[in-house]
Amino acid sequence: MIRTRSRTRRRTQRRTQSSRPRPLRGAIHRKAAPPVEREPTPTALLLVDRRAQEQREDAQLAPYGMRSSRSRGRRYPEEEHPLRTCYQRDRDRVIHSSSFRRLEYKTQVFVNHEGDNYRTRLTHSLEGAQIGRTVARALGLNEELTEVLVLGHDLGHTPFGHSGERVMDELMKEHGGFEHNRQTLRILEVLEERYPGFPGLNLTWEVREGMIKHRPDADAIAPAEYAPGEAPTLEAQLVDVVDEIAYNNHDIDDGLTSGMITVEQICAVPLFREAHESVLAQGNADDRVLRHQVVRRIINRCTEDLIGTTLRNLQGAKVGSVEEVRRAGRRLVGYSKEMTAAVRELKEFLLRNMYRHYRVVRMGDKAGRILRDLFQSYVSEPRQLPPHTQELIERDGVHRVICDYIAGMTDRFAVDEHRKLFDPTVRV
Repeated sequence: MIRTRSRTRRRTQRRTQSSRPRPLRGAIHRKAAPPVEREPTPTALLLVDRRAQEQREDAQLAPYGMRSSRSRGRRYPEEEHPLRTCYQRDRDRVIHSSSFRRLEYKTQVFVNHEGDNYRTRLTHSLEGAQIGRTVARALGLNEELTEVLVLGHDLGHTPFGHSGERVMDELMKEHGGFEHNRQTLRILEVLEERYPGFPGLNLTWEVREGMIKHRPDADAIAPAEYAPGEAPTLEAQLVDVVDEIAYNNHDIDDGLTSGMITVEQICAVPLFREAHESVLAQGNADDRVLRHQVVRRIINRCTEDLIGTTLRNLQGAKVGSVEEVRRAGRRLVGYSKEMTAAVRELKEFLLRNMYRHYRVVRMGDKAGRILRDLFQSYVSEPRQLPPHTQELIERDGVHRVICDYIAGMTDRFAVDEHRKLFDPTVRV
C-alpha cells in the first residue's frame, strides 16, 4: 500500500512537470522588467482663474507695477470675466478689432505693394509688443497692460503712414485737426462697433489713459478725464521708448534690404558700427545673417540700457507705488544720457538717408494727392460714402465723418477707392 502511494505520487509529479511550457531550443532567457512606477493621479486640477492671477500679480509685481485688481474700471460697467484679468481682456478686444486687422495693410515706411517682407503697421506693433513685454517683465511691471498699450497705440494711423497724417491734419485744420493718438482713442471709445450696450471697446481707464498719454508731451494736454498734468503708469511710459526701439531697428533692416541705405553709409553711426564690428569679430560672413545679428545686438543694447536706467531712476525718485509714480513730476522711464545721444544720432541718419530718400518722398507725395482727392470728393458729395457712414453725419458732422472714414482705410483700399472715384473705366 505504501509503495503504491509513492509510485502514484511520482507519476503525478512527472505529469505536472511535463505540462509546464518548455523553453524553445536556443531561446534567450531575459529577466522580467521591473514594475513601472506611476505617478499618483491627482484628485483635483488647479484652475488658474482671474482671482488666482490677480493674487499672482500681487505676489510678483514690483510695488510700482499696475495691478489689474486696482484698475479704475470701465466707462460702462461690465461683469468681470471668470478667467481673464481686465488687461488681458482689453488686449484680446484690441486684437479682435477691425482696426487692428487693418494695420496689416497700412504703411510703416514702405507701401504694401512694394514688397512682402517689409514691415507694416501690424508687424511693427507685434515687434514693439515683444520688446515691451521683455522690459516690463524685467522691471516687475504688468506685462498684459504693457502689451495692450503697444499693440493698440497705432490704431489711429491713416493710410500711407506719417505722410497721410500730415495731409489729414492739413485737411482738418478748420475742423478740429487730426492727430493719430487722439484718433486711436476715438476708435477705442466711439468708432469700433462690436457690442450692443455701448460704443467702442469699453477698455479700462488705464489703457485709455495710456493710449492718449504714452508720449511725454501729452501729459499736460490730455483730456480732463485722463488726469492732465499727471504722469501715467510706468507701463504707459514704456510705450514710446519700446516703440522707438522697434522702428529704429526694423527700419535699419528694411533700409538695407531695399538698398536705400548701405552698410558703408550706416557704419558712420557709432551704435551700428560697434554692433557690426562685434558680429564680424565672431566670423559671421553671410550678409543677411550679419544684418540680422547686428540689429539683434542694437535691440539688446538699447533694451538693457533702458532697463538699467529706469531702475536707477526709480531708486533715485524713491517711488514705492503707482500713485508715487504719478506724482513724481517727471517721466521715470528712459535711456541713459549716453544712449539718448547714440539713438538720436541713429534717428538723424535714418531721417536724412531713408525717410527723405527720393523713393519715400515720391510715394508720400502721391499718397497726399490721393487723400486730398478723396476728401474733397466726399465733401463735395457725401452721398458717395457708404450708407452706414452717411448715417453718422448728423451726429459727428460731415468733415469728421469723412476724416474717420479715410483714416480707417488701408493703403490699397485708398488706392482702389481713388480709382473708383476718378477713373471712369473702373467699376464702382
